[in-house]
Amino acid sequence: MMLEDQSCLGPRSLPAGCCDPDSDWAYHLAHEIPVLTGKRPAPEDDFQDMDDDADGGGKRSKSPSPQPHTPDITEDHGSSRHVSSAAAAGGDHQQQQQGSGTNLIGEIGRDLSINCLLRLSRSDYGSVASLNRDFHALVSQGEIYRLRRQTGVAEHWVYFSCNVLEWDAYDPYRQRWIQVPKMPPDECFMCSDKESLAVGTQLLVFGMAHIVFRYSILTNSWTRAGAMNSPRCLFGSTSVGEKAYVAGGTDASGKILSSAEMYDSETYVWTPLPSMHRERKMCSGVFMDGKFYVIGGVTHNNKVLTCGEEYDLKRQSWRVIENMSEGLNGVTGAPPLIAVVNNELYAADYSEKDVKKYDKLNNKWITLGKLPERSVSMNGWGLAFRACGDRLIVIGGPRTSIGGMIELNSWVPDQQPPVWNLVARRPSGNFVYNCAVMGC
Repeated sequence: MMLEDQSCLGPRSLPAGCCDPDSDWAYHLAHEIPVLTGKRPAPEDDFQDMDDDADGGGKRSKSPSPQPHTPDITEDHGSSRHVSSAAAAGGDHQQQQQGSGTNLIGEIGRDLSINCLLRLSRSDYGSVASLNRDFHALVSQGEIYRLRRQTGVAEHWVYFSCNVLEWDAYDPYRQRWIQVPKMPPDECFMCSDKESLAVGTQLLVFGMAHIVFRYSILTNSWTRAGAMNSPRCLFGSTSVGEKAYVAGGTDASGKILSSAEMYDSETYVWTPLPSMHRERKMCSGVFMDGKFYVIGGVTHNNKVLTCGEEYDLKRQSWRVIENMSEGLNGVTGAPPLIAVVNNELYAADYSEKDVKKYDKLNNKWITLGKLPERSVSMNGWGLAFRACGDRLIVIGGPRTSIGGMIELNSWVPDQQPPVWNLVARRPSGNFVYNCAVMGC
């Protein structure tokens, strides 16, 4: 996640060459809307330590209220907002005033208009979409996110579930909790033990059997999605850009799988991949150095696997890496808690509460330091360990008999022992059933 002690809400200068500095629009951007410079939507110090207040609520942003394709951002779970016909009419009127909607901002042209928008926080896109039809189409159809991906601009929001059918999200750039609509009721999701992954602008949640629900930030709503070619649970997964990769797991009859698939979030299509060399369930997946890695898990007769497998996307083939997860955790427990930051692989060893880094050259794990003190798990279950931009995050909380707080901690990996910063906290169930980070 990316935090130090400077507010991310103050005015910033425009990126060089982004807009004509003499235009009214450029002035508006520079003085009223926080423009994000460079290849990322926020500077490294945009993550800030939160105020350790009693209710744990995130700080409220000064930005305009979002529209439905940007989730409702609240601290009290207010109802979602919708684009009104009045807003649409206002957009039409403004478009007529500008003369040509195809230019978006008539004075500077379409290309420079989009170049400006790419560097806004995606928290602002709901307001942007209400300006005129072209802006609305650019945001609601996802084109703005495709362009951000092409130019290397991304913000990472954290989505996690501590209760049945309920998801919370946190925007670390604006330090805000985000209202996510409740999942539609379905008996396949009444058990909290589900699978999930974030890819593109979507959050996929996999229930029992063939049922998949898809949450889209473009519509701020849930819909039924197509199942995998080989539906599974307890699989390893990861995503990069608009593509997601899954492998292993177990099918509805309990058979352990070696099969793998790729999901394209632009077409909603699942494509089979070559199978791994080993069947495995309760494994974990990451994307590193341009390859898909599946690590750990168990095979038949609950035999623990210490090998990993590497899928080369160009060669479309798998390679076994012996002893890749050796030394992580005990012989039983949750799938390995692993994450990749800047093409380096890290793990949370829940048995010793250690943070470890993978030595690629020597194929071994090096202990760096400890996890946050208040993050506890049940043999690895109930604790989230994820990459969020250039940060590692740990989500969890102390176990109590009367409920508790969910806490988000982050650390920028370096050569020093981990020093965890408390990013946010709020009253919640303190057992994390699912967690995914969406970068777009």
